[in-house]
Amino acid sequence: MSRADLARLLALAALWGGSFAFIRVAAPVVGPLWLAESRVALAFVILIVLALSRGKVPPWRERWRDFLVIGIVNSALPFALFCFAGQYIAASTAAILNATSPFFGALAAALWLKDPLPASKLAGMALGLGGVVLLVGWRPEPLTGFALAAVFACLAASLCYGIASVYAKARMTGVPSFSTALYSQLAAAAVLAPALPFAPMHGPVTATVAANVLALAVGSTAVAYLLYFKLIANIGPARALSVTFLIPLFGVLWGYLFLGEPLTINMLLGGSLILGGTWLAMRVRVASGRVPRMAPLSNRDSS
Repeated sequence: MSRADLARLLALAALWGGSFAFIRVAAPVVGPLWLAESRVALAFVILIVLALSRGKVPPWRERWRDFLVIGIVNSALPFALFCFAGQYIAASTAAILNATSPFFGALAAALWLKDPLPASKLAGMALGLGGVVLLVGWRPEPLTGFALAAVFACLAASLCYGIASVYAKARMTGVPSFSTALYSQLAAAAVLAPALPFAPMHGPVTATVAANVLALAVGSTAVAYLLYFKLIANIGPARALSVTFLIPLFGVLWGYLFLGEPLTINMLLGGSLILGGTWLAMRVRVASGRVPRMAPLSNRDSS
């Protein structure tokens, strides 16, 4: 990996890890649905402007159903779920839980594509599950009902990412990643829009909140996608997937530096188990090169 690609990989992990801090600041004020809508709509505007500036707007009619499915499962649902969770749990906790998405991807691939589940993958999933239990169950503060719901929302979002990656492998091999990113954001924005009148904002949007919304849409979505596509082209999807291991580290770091979130023992131990389990779950697939030609599009997802 060249120094330039290594820099891109670190920048991508920093942006996707930062998305949880941006959500933590903006979601309690803007609300989960408005924040998710702002994220995908602004990202679509940036990407379509980029496509127009290049004079290359990709076609959409032939694959619009696939774009719609990816838009819902890979953006609209998980983004809204993480935005809901951001109201009640720390950004660092959400970032660590996001790392469980490869477990769900392996399970979905086994059920849908009949991919084998070797002992290393099963061990990784068990190790990750133990990490989730340790992360959530051993906390210095009591676990409220809303916090527990937020944890399940993060796991549900990770499940969406796992399903979306398998769908992309099964149905969208060979589709340009830029086309998928562009039209999936449009589809996600269209799906979320009808619910906005029933989800009023929770408070006034200050300059700080607006800056976090813009950072989430521009940095953690539009720019992050462009970095990811460049990495896939330069180093291949297998190596690009190594960003999965860096996102929780940056998520915890940004939460600690900018939000004052504590570094607790359960976070360190639980996060270590989840990352170790993720490595085991991905190890066989990455080592053998059996990865989808179009890698997962989330901000892990994210998200």
